[in-house]
Formats: sequence, structure tokens, C-alpha cells
Amino acid sequence: GFVAVDSSGSVYVTDVGNAKIYKFDSDGNLLVSWGNGAANEYVASPMGVAVDSAGNVYVVDDGLNRIQKFDSNGTFLITWGGSYGSGDGRFASPNGVAVDGSGNVYVADTGNHRIQKFDSCGDYSTISWGSYGSGDGQFGNPTAVTVDSSGNVYVADTDNHRIQKFDSSGTYLAQWGSYGSGDGQFFGLIGIAVDSSGNVYVADTYNSRIQKFDSNGTFIISWGIWGGENGQFINPTGIAVDSSGNVYVADSGNYRIQKFDS
Repeated sequence: GFVAVDSSGSVYVTDVGNAKIYKFDSDGNLLVSWGNGAANEYVASPMGVAVDSAGNVYVVDDGLNRIQKFDSNGTFLITWGGSYGSGDGRFASPNGVAVDGSGNVYVADTGNHRIQKFDSCGDYSTISWGSYGSGDGQFGNPTAVTVDSSGNVYVADTDNHRIQKFDSSGTYLAQWGSYGSGDGQFFGLIGIAVDSSGNVYVADTYNSRIQKFDSNGTFIISWGIWGGENGQFINPTGIAVDSSGNVYVADSGNYRIQKFDS
């Protein structure tokens, strides 16, 4: 699954297998869960999750090709998308979502190999970018997206084993990464997050580790190896950073969340 943290330190986790969203406190105590109710409360296949400054929760429903917005307690607010396609505001198996400081919502529209931008009400902003390929600004099944405090957008370009960086209008700025297991290389990266200083954390999924970079892609540190002990991972997917710099990792193969310092 994926993970997000709100401004008060609550942790939201999407559980794909159980079709639910869980909310925990920062110590891992369960506060509330939702997702398997009727109609708009139902989430068929929850993937990416993001929280805005007001505490509203955005969930990508990969199975129904839609975004759902809930309040911080899981009460349904609005939904958009809901039909498979490549037109504006439609999705093809979307995976990732992020919200910037102004409430704009960015969706990693995975099957369409693009990013779409919406306002907080789900209205299409006339901005989308990306197409299938490996050139600058192109994607191969992008699965995650995050936004820094300056509005720069970072995309986990999964099949191209790289991170791409854009401004808030989708103008290409930079990229880093290649296939491999060395520092700054990736194998099927799925999760991405950014902290308040602009450092970028990547869940390097099939290398079973986390890598940390500065905002220009300069490698800082990595941690984790394959395994089930503390600090080890099996196919980590989602990642989030709270306001204190603590890092939460959805350690999917071990069915757990792990929390680390910066």
C-alpha cells in the first residue's frame, strides 16, 4: 500500500488487499478505518493517498479509475473520474496522488503515462503532461508523485527507473536515476516523498531499500536490505515524511509500517 502523514502527525495507510484506509496516530495506534462501505464510501482498490493542509484525505481508487476525497475521519466528500479513458479527467489505472500547498491535486495516471492536475474540488485544471517513452518529460508507468514546498513536482517514473522533476505547470526541470542497485540507481521504484527541506526519499522497491537525495538528485544516504527484521524490507512501496522529519515506510511484503528518523 501507500502512506501519507497529516500536519498533526496522523498516519494514513491504504490497504489494497482489504480495500480499506487506516488512520493511525504517530505511534501506530489505530484511530479509524474506512473504505468497504456502500456507494461512495466503497474503495475497490485503494492505492495512493495524500492529505491537504485542512486534513482532507485524497485516495486513488485504481480499481474504479477515480479519486475520492474524504475528511480526516473518513467521511466521504466528493469523487471524480470513475471512467476508464485517456480524455481530460479520465484515468487508466491511476496509482499516485499528491496535494500542494494551494490545494492543487496531482494524479499519477499510470496507464496513460501522464500527470494530471486538478483543483481541490476535482475540476481539471487544463494541465496534464507526459506520454509513453523514455525522453525528458515522458513516462513508463509512473506510480507515485509528490510536491515540495516550492511547488516542484517529483514523479516516480517506475519503468524508466528514474525520478523526474517538474515545475507546477509540468515544465521539465531535471531527472536522475538508472536501472541498477548502486547509489542513485533504482529497480522498480514505487514510492516517493519530500521533506520540508526539499530532500527526496524514494522507496526503491525491488532493491528493498530507501534512498535519500537532495532536491537536485544528489545522493545522501540509503538504508535497508531484503528481509523481515527491523530496518529490513520486502518490496517497500509507499513512503511519507512528517513535519519532524520522521520517515514512514509501507513495507508491503512484511505487511507492516516502519518508522525511522531522518
